[in-house]
Amino acid sequence: MLGAEDRNKSARSAEILNAANTRGANPPRELSPLAKMIASEPVAPAMSASVLGGSIRIIEFTLLSLIGVAIYGYYVYPNEEFLWRYMIAAFGVSGAAIVAFHIADAYDVAALRRPISSFARLTLAWTAIFLIAFGVQFFFRLDGQFSRVWTASWYFIGLAALFAFRLLVGAQVRKWTREGRLIRRTVIVGGAQPGETLIEALQAQPESDLDIRGVFDDRNDERSAPMIAGKPKLGTVDDLVEFARKTRIDLLLVSLPVTAEQRVLQMLHKLWVLPVDIRLAAHTSKLRFRPRAYSYIGNVPVLDIYDRPIADWNFVLKGLFDRVVGGMMLIALSPVMALTALAVRLDSKGPVFFKQKRYGFNNELIEVYKFRSMYTDMTDATAAKLVTKDDPRVTRVGRFIRKTSLDELPQLLNVVFKGNLSLVGPRPHAVHAKAQNQLYDEVVDGYFARHRVKPGITGWAQVNGWRGETDTQEKIQRRVEHDLYYIENWSVFFDIYIIAKTPISLLKTENAY
Repeated sequence: MLGAEDRNKSARSAEILNAANTRGANPPRELSPLAKMIASEPVAPAMSASVLGGSIRIIEFTLLSLIGVAIYGYYVYPNEEFLWRYMIAAFGVSGAAIVAFHIADAYDVAALRRPISSFARLTLAWTAIFLIAFGVQFFFRLDGQFSRVWTASWYFIGLAALFAFRLLVGAQVRKWTREGRLIRRTVIVGGAQPGETLIEALQAQPESDLDIRGVFDDRNDERSAPMIAGKPKLGTVDDLVEFARKTRIDLLLVSLPVTAEQRVLQMLHKLWVLPVDIRLAAHTSKLRFRPRAYSYIGNVPVLDIYDRPIADWNFVLKGLFDRVVGGMMLIALSPVMALTALAVRLDSKGPVFFKQKRYGFNNELIEVYKFRSMYTDMTDATAAKLVTKDDPRVTRVGRFIRKTSLDELPQLLNVVFKGNLSLVGPRPHAVHAKAQNQLYDEVVDGYFARHRVKPGITGWAQVNGWRGETDTQEKIQRRVEHDLYYIENWSVFFDIYIIAKTPISLLKTENAY
């Protein structure tokens, strides 16, 4: 059961959902020729600077530790018994060195891109750690406990290894930068003078990682020129929603002043369905909040409005969880899947698997696998008509596997091999799925906000009883509210809890036909 805090969060998700006024079901907007051209440009997948820096930290810690241990094994150990203090020193000094490198800003993308300019900082930090280690030996009277040859060798070989490794990293980071993987593709929302001032401030930043693709503004050309600080106006805010679904956008910067509350809210109600970071520029605002209220892009203060859900290390962690646990489940359930496939094959003519187009991450169409549960000549790939109780299209085996959700097991292939599904997430809906003869996004405002993360085989809505037929507006509304709650409160432990609860929820089959 939900606790008081969880119920409050769920209520807030519902309020956000009801407040949104965007309509995802509208036909795709016709973008301007320039916006189409930019959206059609090939774009490499983004790489998180946080994940890159964290990975370099792990590698350098391992590298320095192994060098210390290797020198001990080569020079000290053959002449003495095994001494734990060398192992403690090797890992302790290496860990302290990583902290020192972090303090020296040696893991910024700019520092990684230009390794030669960071050699002085690395040398100073590495030397400082050894001097601190000597000081610890002196004050704790540990003189003579460590070989001088081992200490000197580790210092110089470790420093040389760091330099060599940073040269290799620098070459790779420069390659990734040229490919655009370490660049944040950015659009400015709001033009005129505030937009021009913001763009100029951003372009004045040294070592900026922003690639400003253009400006979107609802005002006409008399109030918002076609070119703003050298960046083209690509369309309106409604066009931006379509644009962000056709190309990779990492950051939306709203240039409207905080005092224009109504216009800011109207824009955010349209943009919150997108899986991007949204920031409100505060560099021209006359209001002054506490410094901790701001984050900064270079020297430009911004207010964090929305963050991309499940980003950086959380994205990596969820991906590993899906592949590892999904692979184990696929192996464990393979006998059940084989028997189900045999039953489907023997029960009626036609293929064992059924492929269906559904909405995936950021509204992309993905192909989802299921065991076929309908007669071949009656299958409904677009789900234009919901399956109801005693539906004549469903086979005998189909009724059983739909009630028990065995028909969903092939979606483990999507998780493990295609990567377009997660084990846990909002359930992917078919493109023409309806509730009371209305498309889902016509029934629920802000429906497509559930596509800010990858869909899943099971989800928070399903384990809370909102699975099966969605024949009423309330059912799809409640599903979406639970999906938004999951997105805002995701954690690995939440995923584990949902997976553990899924078999119990499958016992409730009154809405599954």
